[in-house]
Formats: sequence, structure tokens, C-alpha cells
Amino acid sequence: MGQEIERKFLINLSEWEKLDKPAGKHFRQGYILTDPEKTIRVRKTETAGWLTIKGISVGATRLEYEYEIPLKEAEELLDNFSENELEKIRHEIVHANKLWEVDVFLGDNEGLIVAEIELLSEDEPFEIPKWITEEVTHEKKYYNSNLTKHPFKNWSL
Repeated sequence: MGQEIERKFLINLSEWEKLDKPAGKHFRQGYILTDPEKTIRVRKTETAGWLTIKGISVGATRLEYEYEIPLKEAEELLDNFSENELEKIRHEIVHANKLWEVDVFLGDNEGLIVAEIELLSEDEPFEIPKWITEEVTHEKKYYNSNLTKHPFKNWSL
């Protein structure tokens, strides 16, 4: 059974801007299904595509099945079946031997930056980098599937 244990955090923008980071990858991703209990996502970069099925989150854990698919098929699925989409630049940063994926959102979600870390268990210890601020793991508005329907530009801050 596929399982994802993921925690999400917001970024300290001034610390993030000072950070020496690798070039990011551009992602286009869309949702064939966005239901509170499950999502079906298609994602593509310049070189590859993926089909991902995710279950309901229980704490920071949920079922996840991800399959690499041909780039052309990812583009066709996005163009013909995606209900909602978003774009982002993903930076992968290793801190204290853990991989952090930092998503800098584009388009209607521009201005939002979210960092994610995948863990082996919900109580696995890890060091929080100084460019991280508050945890938002349990706030559904930060789920990518929700950002396609309720983009950051429409939030009342």
C-alpha cells in the first residue's frame, strides 16, 4: 500500500531570499478529481509526467499512489481532463539530511510559498531550517487541490 506522510510549512520570505538555492523545476499540475476524500492529479515538468491518486488525510498521513507516465500523455490529460490547474516552481533543498520541497506558486497563487517535508512516521524528528515559519499541515486551504479552486489571490489577508 502506498503511503505519504507529509508536513507543510510557510516560509520566512527574507530568510528564503538570502538562501543559496538550486534552480527550480517548473510544474504544471491539474486535477481530474478533487473530492474531500480523494484526488486524482496529473503533473508534468519539461521532461516527465505523473499520475497521482491520493486518499483522505488522517493527521499528516494519507494513501498515495504515483505513476510516471509519458510526457505527451500527461499533456493530453491536462488539456482534456483537468478540471482545475496550477503552476509552480519547485526547489529541492537538503537541510540536516532531509529533503525539503519548496513550492513557489505562480499565476493566481503568486506570492504563496510552501515548504513540504516527507517523513517515515508522523513522529519522526527533524530539524526545522531558519527559513521556515509556521506549520500549516492541517490547514486545507494550503492543499494544492484547494489552491486550484480557491487561489491565494482571493484570500483575505
